[in-house]
Amino acid sequence: MVAADIDFITALDRQLFGIDSWPRTMFVDELAQPETRRYIIAELPSGVEHQDREGQGKTVAGYAGLMCVPPIGDIQTIGVLPEFEGRGIARAMLDDLIAEAIRRGAQNIMLEVSSTNPRAQRLYQRYGFEHIHTRRKYYRDGSDGLIMRLQPPVSTTSKDPS
Repeated sequence: MVAADIDFITALDRQLFGIDSWPRTMFVDELAQPETRRYIIAELPSGVEHQDREGQGKTVAGYAGLMCVPPIGDIQTIGVLPEFEGRGIARAMLDDLIAEAIRRGAQNIMLEVSSTNPRAQRLYQRYGFEHIHTRRKYYRDGSDGLIMRLQPPVSTTSKDPS
């Protein structure tokens, strides 16, 4: 994701998350911190809904973001348009963000998900995320925020050449 994508992604975020969507300034602030942030867009070819940096028509299927300040990686957002759910797009973005968090030195990867989103909860559980805390009535719609944590395996590379 780059600055030119902000208006489009802000509108998409509003569509997906309604009252709990981020204001435009939040995306601006997040993209201004590449040393601790990574934001990605999942695009499918041949659409005309959004022009990419090269002016090619793309269909945006979703987006996601990570903040990583070791030893914590925090998945800030994942959104997939309903018409693209079930195609592995959220999994692909989650794979990317987890790998990036590990690359940046995260020993714990955190995220928060609404208690009213069982589909996302199941996805995170399949990855090994554990529910560790509940923020009661965290979201503006009154739903609880479930804090989940993944402790990725520690790399154990041996120095022994044999």
